[in-house]
Amino acid sequence: MDRPELPDVAGMRAYAEELRGIFGRLQDEGLDLHAKAKAVQVTKTSRDGLVSVTVGARGDLLGVDLDPRVFRHLDARGLADAILGAAREAAAAAQERVMEIFEPAIPREHLKAHLEGDVETVLARLADQMSGGGL
Repeated sequence: MDRPELPDVAGMRAYAEELRGIFGRLQDEGLDLHAKAKAVQVTKTSRDGLVSVTVGARGDLLGVDLDPRVFRHLDARGLADAILGAAREAAAAAQERVMEIFEPAIPREHLKAHLEGDVETVLARLADQMSGGGL
């Protein structure tokens, strides 16, 4: 008769301790970290310097500035591409800045997976740690 595989109790305890530490740091520093992260704004400019885009902490568009010369050089598609490119760069930089702010309290890989909506990685890491791996 095969015995059912027992969970790695030591791994679960170690992971629970890690989570307890994260929770404690968030309780102590959470409001300050949240305020800093919420205030993040990043501006990026297109390669030609004609388009500047500002985004907030979540990559939400806060502003677009167009140099008047943009209409002499870019067609509609080129302008759209310049705006999208600057917005993507700004959003990536904003996400990086938010991760830097929270890094003292939350492991970077945890936060990155959550920010990117990567549920599979979050669940895989949880399962790995519950079984005693990845500590």
